[in-house]
Amino acid sequence: MSEPIVHLECVGKSFRRFERPPFLLRNLLGALVGRSQKPKEFWPLREISFEIRQGETTGIIGQNGSGKSTLLRLIAGAAYPNEGHIAVRGRIAPLLALGAGFHPDMTGTECVEVNGIALGLSRSDLAARMGAIVDFAEIPEFMQTPVRFYSSGMLARLGFSVAAHTDPDLLLVDEVLAVGDHAFQQKCMDRIAALRKQGTTILFVSHDASAVARLCDRVLWLRDGQLHRDGRPGPILEEYLKVYS
Repeated sequence: MSEPIVHLECVGKSFRRFERPPFLLRNLLGALVGRSQKPKEFWPLREISFEIRQGETTGIIGQNGSGKSTLLRLIAGAAYPNEGHIAVRGRIAPLLALGAGFHPDMTGTECVEVNGIALGLSRSDLAARMGAIVDFAEIPEFMQTPVRFYSSGMLARLGFSVAAHTDPDLLLVDEVLAVGDHAFQQKCMDRIAALRKQGTTILFVSHDASAVARLCDRVLWLRDGQLHRDGRPGPILEEYLKVYS
């Protein structure tokens, strides 16, 4: 058995939720006279425990609001749990949101440089891979353009290309690829399959059951903020589609 690269033990994440915007004048005045509203506690995830072993490709499925994106953010270190323990080892390449880590006033080239170094590449490694990153993204004519002028598809292309060319130990992919055209989505799926063959550990969030079945060794089904199922893709996807079809 390969070594665990991700370990979660009884992990929970909570947020505070106000019924009304807390900084409206009437609410500030209410606070002064002792009528302030108290935030409600919301737990998108609770009691989540599992391990991902090196080389596994794991799909994460669930309806909107089930905690999928929150889970990836916790594993990436972009958020911290309120309870439980998370351990992750190796180089993480997270692709969690369109334009995440891209400053709108930077050019595409500058964003690649900043993000590549942040993901652990040396300047010499980055220079050697710049051509491959630009070629994969297929937007060479826009690399000197500030990314504030990029479409959502262009952001997805460049973000995925950077993440996929950093030799990550762990690649986290949220549903940002859904905004791209079909041809580029297929290109990304092929790249994920290639990384899988190279032994990269992949966590893949998608509503596309066929893509999950094709790429993944294992599926985690989140439901109402808890881990509802964990196992082989076939039986879990069959049950999932029966419930939500």
